[in-house]
Order: sequence, then C-alpha cells, then structure tokens
Amino acid sequence: MAAPVIETCHVACCANRTPNVVSWSRGGTIAFGTCNSVALYDPQERRVVAVLNGHTGRVNTVQWVHREDCAPESHLVSGGSDNRLIVWEAQNGKFIQSVECKGHTSPVCAVDAIYVEDSKILVASAASDSTVRLWLCNEAKEAECLHTLSFGSSFMMDVSLALLPGSRVPILACGGDNSQVHLYVQFEGQLQKAMSLQGHEDWVRGVAWASQGGELLLASCSQDCLIRVWRLCAKSGTDAHTEDDHTIIKMKEDVFEVKERDVPSVFAVSLETVLAGHENWVYGVHWQPPLYKGGELKQPLSLLSASMDKTMILWAPEEGSGVWVEQVRVGEVGGNTLGFYGCQMSPDGSMIVAHAFHGALHLWCKDQDKEGEWRPGVVISGHFNAVQDLSWDPEGEFILSVGSDQTTRLFTPWRKQDAKQETWHEISRPQIHGYDMQCLAMVGRFQFVSGADEKVLRVFQAPRNFVENFANISGTSKEKLLTSSDSANLPEGASTPALGLSNKAVFQGDLAPKTVEEKEQFSSTSDQYQESYFHPLIMTEPPPEDHLLQNTLWPEVQKLYGHGFEMFCLASDSARTVVASACKASKAEHAAVLLWSTTTWRQLQTLPCHTLTVTQMAFSPDSQFLLAVSRDRTWSLWRRNLPTPENPEPQFSLYAHTGKDRAIHSRIIWSCDWSPDSKYFVTSSRDKKVIVWGPCRLEDSGDSVLPPEIKPSSSILDVGDSATAVAFCPILCSDNSYLLAVGLECGRILLYRWSPGQEPAGGHDWSSCGETDISQSHSLAVKRLRWRPRTGRVCRENNDKKNGQPDGGSEIEEESSWVQLASASADHSVKIFNINKRAL
Repeated sequence: MAAPVIETCHVACCANRTPNVVSWSRGGTIAFGTCNSVALYDPQERRVVAVLNGHTGRVNTVQWVHREDCAPESHLVSGGSDNRLIVWEAQNGKFIQSVECKGHTSPVCAVDAIYVEDSKILVASAASDSTVRLWLCNEAKEAECLHTLSFGSSFMMDVSLALLPGSRVPILACGGDNSQVHLYVQFEGQLQKAMSLQGHEDWVRGVAWASQGGELLLASCSQDCLIRVWRLCAKSGTDAHTEDDHTIIKMKEDVFEVKERDVPSVFAVSLETVLAGHENWVYGVHWQPPLYKGGELKQPLSLLSASMDKTMILWAPEEGSGVWVEQVRVGEVGGNTLGFYGCQMSPDGSMIVAHAFHGALHLWCKDQDKEGEWRPGVVISGHFNAVQDLSWDPEGEFILSVGSDQTTRLFTPWRKQDAKQETWHEISRPQIHGYDMQCLAMVGRFQFVSGADEKVLRVFQAPRNFVENFANISGTSKEKLLTSSDSANLPEGASTPALGLSNKAVFQGDLAPKTVEEKEQFSSTSDQYQESYFHPLIMTEPPPEDHLLQNTLWPEVQKLYGHGFEMFCLASDSARTVVASACKASKAEHAAVLLWSTTTWRQLQTLPCHTLTVTQMAFSPDSQFLLAVSRDRTWSLWRRNLPTPENPEPQFSLYAHTGKDRAIHSRIIWSCDWSPDSKYFVTSSRDKKVIVWGPCRLEDSGDSVLPPEIKPSSSILDVGDSATAVAFCPILCSDNSYLLAVGLECGRILLYRWSPGQEPAGGHDWSSCGETDISQSHSLAVKRLRWRPRTGRVCRENNDKKNGQPDGGSEIEEESSWVQLASASADHSVKIFNINKRAL
C-alpha cells in the first residue's frame, strides 16, 4: 500500500459549552463534541485519534451506546444544533455515519441509547422544541420515530434509558425545568407515563440510571445544589396490595404497574438518599461503569457529580452503615472561570474527567501509592472559539495561535523519555484578553506582537519561567535558550491586575515573601489584596488548566498606537527588523499599512494604497518586498529602499500594484504568500481562483527606472470553493517545482505542485497532489495555513542525532522527506499535518 500523502499529527480542540457533550466509552475512548464535529480522544496516548464530521451545527450531546457485556462500544450517538441525531458505527476500526434521525424542530440537547432485542438501538432524545422523542434504529440503517412526548412550554434537560429489572421493558427518565423527574415505560411501542418524582426545588439538570442486583438506581441532580438517588425494585404479587403497616417507619413508596406479554408486574420507587455538598448548581451525575469480577457483572456503588462551584465529588455508601457520604472532592481554585458542566468516569474507575464552561477538560487520576489521593493529569486543550491566526517560531519548535476566545496559546511537542511517539500540548497561554484576538506575528524566538478587536497592538516577551519550562518539556538545553534570549533582564513571569487588561511583569524581587515587620508596617487595604497571582512553576509535564489560566502569562512590553479601527492583520520580516500592521477599513485613509521598528517600537512609515481593509500581508523571505492584499480585490507590492546614512531605518516605496484594468480577482482576496526564493507570490480569493504572480526580480535588469510589469506567471487555478488561505512550502519539491497548500471555506485543504517552466495557457503548470479526506478536514473555513520553516517533523530530527545510530544517515534522509503544515480554522481547532514529499 502506498504511503499516505497527508497524515494528521495533532488536533488541538476542546469541548463545547453544553452539559451533555462528553462521554467515556468502556473501551477507554473519550468522545466529545467540538464545534460541529465529534472528537475521539485517547487519554492514555493523550491524542485525538479521530474526528467525526457530519453535523452542520454545533454538537450539543454525545453518548456511547454501552453494551451489556461491557465490551468496547461499536455505536455512538450525537445530537446537534442542526436539529439532527447521528448514529455512528465502527467499521474496520473507523467510525462512519450510519443512521440519521430527523424530526426535531429545534436543537437537540440530550440523548441516550440502549440495545433492545436483536441488536436494535433504542434512542431517546430531548430538544429545545419541548419534546422528547423515542427512536428505533434497525440494522437496515433506518430510524423510525416511535413516539413523541410533548411537554408544552417546559424543557427537558436530560434523558436516561434503562431496562426494567427482570424484564426487557425499557424505562425512560426525563428531568427538566418543572423540577420533577418523569418516568415513562414503553408499552407496545408507545411511551406511557409511569410517575413523576417530586422533591427537587429547581430545574433538574441531569439523570442517570444504574442497574444493581435486580434493582435500578436513578440519580438526579438539580440547580437546587442537591442530588437525589431513587431506588426502583420489583414487587412480588403478594406484597403489592398488603395494607400499610403504620408501626414501621420507612420511606414512602410509589407503585406502578407494567404489562409485558399480558403479564402484569408491579414496581416500586422510593427515595434512597439526598446528597448535599455542592454549593452551586449541580450540572451532571455519572455512575461508575459496571465491572466484571469473577465472571459476573458488578455495579460499584459510586456516583460522581460535577457542579458550577468548580468541584467534582465522588459519593459512595459507608461500609457499615450504608449511609451515602462524600469520598473525594477535587476541583480548581482561583481563576475567574465558571465551574463544571459535566463529568465522566473511566471504565476501571481510576480516572475522572470534568469539562468546564471554557471548554477545558480537567482530568484527575487515582494515585496508586497513596490510598484515596487523586492528582491532576495531562489532558488535551484548545481554543473554544474560532482560531483566527497562527505562526511557527523561527526555529520551527512550537506554534502560537490566537482566537476569538480572547486567548493566545502556545503548543509544542512533549518529549517523554520512554514514549515511542511524542504528543503536542499547550504549555503556555501567553495572553488572556478582554477582546477577541485577531492576528499575530512572531518577532524572533520569544517575542510576538498580537492584535485584537481594539485599536492597540501589544508586544509580548517570554519570561524566564517559560524559557526554563519550555526547555524541560521539549528536551532542549536551558542554557542555549537563555543565552539566545538575553536572560539577564528577563522577568520571572507575568500577572494581570484585577481590573486591567495588560499583563504586568513579575520580577524575582516581587516573589520574595514579606518579613513580619513589613507586614505590620503596611496594613492598608491595597495590601490585603495581593497584586500578583503568579507562582513560578517547575514543569516536567504539560500544565493543567488552572496553571495555564494564571501562571503561564507573558509580560506585555509595549503597546503600539496608531490605527483608527480594530486590528485585522500583521506580518514581520525574516530579519526581525520591521512589523507591518493593518486594521479594518471602509475608507482609503484607514486602509493604510503601518510599519513599526522592532528595536525602538516607533512607527516608521504609513503606506497608503488600498481603499478597503487589507486582509493579509507577507514579507518576502529575503525581506526586500512587502506584499499586501485587500478587500478591494487588488494587491500592492512595496520594495525596501537602500539604507542611506541620514536614514538608516528601513523605508519602503510602492513597487507595483494591480491596475483596475488588469485585476483578475473579482472578489475579496483573502490570502497571499511568497515562494521560498522570493521570486513569485500567490494570491487566493473568494472567487475560487488561485494565481501565482511574478517574477519579482529579474537579475539582469539592474536598477531600471520603471518597475517591471508583474503579471500572472501561472494559469488561473479554480479550486471549486472560496480559497480562504494559501501557503507556499519553504522547501522545493525534488524536480524544483513549488508545493502549495490551499485552504477552502468548506474546511478542506488541497495540495498542488506548480512548475513555472510549463506553458501556463493549458493549465498544465498545476498538478494536484493530495487533499485532506473527510476525517482530516476542518468542518468550517480554514483561516490560516503555515508551513514549518524547516524540513522534518518537530522532535523527530533531534532524537536521531541523540541516539547516534550507525545507520542514522538513512533516518535523517527519511526525515527530510517530511514537511509539516499547521492550519487554523473557524471550527475552533488547530491541526498539524505531516506531509510526505516522497509520496507526492
């Protein structure tokens, strides 16, 4: 079999902001909804193993269909804001879309499913159209809606299905905004109301069944901060109708009757316990999955709950008395975040995970050595809104990305001593802002400029604590990094003041604890509230979310004022001397590009040319040209003037631009990039066209007075969809043709080779050499594509040198046939692809 051209190296994403969106399978895989996709995450390997694309709206609920024998699942159900349910089925190790259930008229918010006779799947779903529907999916891949329950003007927040003890009759529990838990039993395909359980005093947020020794337990949690556990058991025919004995004190039982094949059986429901311990709304409950012990299935009596008070509690009955008590409480302290939306437990009960309001997953693992101790584990993280821009550092060791979730995040591979494959992780969150982030540009290795929906640009520099931790995690030498980044005056870290937006530097002296005399001297109000929330960390593994929120910020070293509207795009040159910036504009006066010096951070020049927003800019690799493309459907090319003694600062002058008469693009030009030899540049547009222009330097022409006419060097490539991102690979192909990546509005990424020598007329100069398949593609527009500035895959090329094998030559040669491409998308994800040039 031929090697694949494109393989997915890493997907950085996080869970959607909805309660029922995470589900842990008996096979150990965590499924969660991320934007319009379902991600399958392996917590042992710590990477996303698959992404399921099929929904056209946000995925709100995900549920594995558990098998009665606890074997790994082969079905998964998801519901979304596109009003649909999708049943996914495993085939040859991959999950594909099997059945689609259409019928709800509003977003689906909760789903549950069980197997009934002959491996048919019974699915219950609740939606914001105030209905709960029951579906039956058969093996012919058809779904029929068996019954629709309408709740008038009230909403059901969660549903749970189980089979009644000793029978095959399904029972459905729904909890909603009328503070009751409703039980329904299926009879001849229809759902019949069995009873309503009173007791909660606010919206019921979650319900969950567990089967235990011929009885069912139902846990329900509510916004009244309480959890109730109910017990359902079968009554034998005789004791169902005995008179109440008033001498015995016991819980009131509610009784209902079920007919199966005309044989009536009676069931009783009683309140088992009320669990109080949370201080805020309880959003989710989850029973520990059943285990096989000695050949029989055992349901451990252990219940996990997650709340908006930022804690998860593990409850279990005490050994002797059987009274339910809190066993373990875990959570996060500090930060300005909201609490947890839901919780799940691993199949063996050794790990628990919660997902928070900001999409982050929080994982805790049971400590093997200390009984009853839990410690935070390493887990995936990513943006929880559209990712707008990303950039590799100049050495190609890490990636910075910015997004509409108001954060800047830094991803790098984690080198573990014994692991066969390194995994990517977020190890720093340099900027947590109050405005949606829009663009960024790296200036050197440990400095970047970022722009948000504000008129100011902000410059950040890595603190010493980051450089040390980056060295630990990526396995590079600390001394080498610190010498390269002028370590003498680096601050330790950064923190944001209580009401501010700017990250202030924290220096060594600020971290020293105050002496007793100093404490007594200052007892003013300002001293009661500490100024800095930063605590230096020594990391040997990627940090959990609560550290990312307050201990990994980078100090802001400069603000750049000059633009009149919100920032839109940034670029920096390879010599690290100039940064170009542009803002949103509807008039020519605001559409000018500003140039800044990176040494003094003064404004150098204003470059007026365009009439509407400049959408992207790029400096040529030799730093001689600056290219800008705009919403006004034209591009402009600026050339660096030779430095003169009276003007040593770099100055640019207009070299060429699209005339109105020869404009080929008929829609907004979204993106542009330079070929690695600075000869050609490429533009991509909403009109589905990709065009290469040039050549920009004819060596023999000398300094002619008239700039040469720059015209299309390629035939017009029609990519079939709006081309929102384009990038030239910095490494040429073996036959000296250029490799380009084009990102589309639908989320696909295409690879093309372009040979400048071919006759452009017939379109033979372009050859398609690969594209992302449905599981690799993004589900929304590709916002930015960036190739790694060097060949090889991050972390792979260093360990070949370290191990020093005798046949290292072939390995290094093998590594040089790989290139890496990073993509940012509106679907909240950053993806890194390995591309094999030999397979092209």
